[in-house]
Amino acid sequence: MNRLLMAFGAMLLATMALAQDHTAAAPGAEVYFIAPSDGAKIHGPVTVRFGLKGMGIAPAGIKFDNTGHHHLLVDTDLSELKLDAPLPITDKILHFGKGQTETTVTLPPGKHTLELLVADYQHLSFDPPLHSKKITITVN
Repeated sequence: MNRLLMAFGAMLLATMALAQDHTAAAPGAEVYFIAPSDGAKIHGPVTVRFGLKGMGIAPAGIKFDNTGHHHLLVDTDLSELKLDAPLPITDKILHFGKGQTETTVTLPPGKHTLELLVADYQHLSFDPPLHSKKITITVN
């Protein structure tokens, strides 16, 4: 029982430390889509270009002030994500931890939403989240 309490205490401290590591994005920072534009009708695959103003890009795991890396949310609502923990890797949350600012994705025909979220070196969202306007595209 004592070991269980110690393990629980260690987990609690780690969680508290993680919560304290959330930082704010640089004042006035903005993330946006360079391409495609909202409402675009596209023949796949889709080339997506990311824009970031007021901050820099650095690979995940590299801590530099006022930097982060991109995540592309595909058909996902930001409100559905747990932003108090590192972002998971899924087929709808694409990570660009090497500092990439462009990608090509293959999406099935139909309407899709895209949103960018910038996270810090630990894959933690900034507080408040630094995210783009959600756009809708149609893949033919």
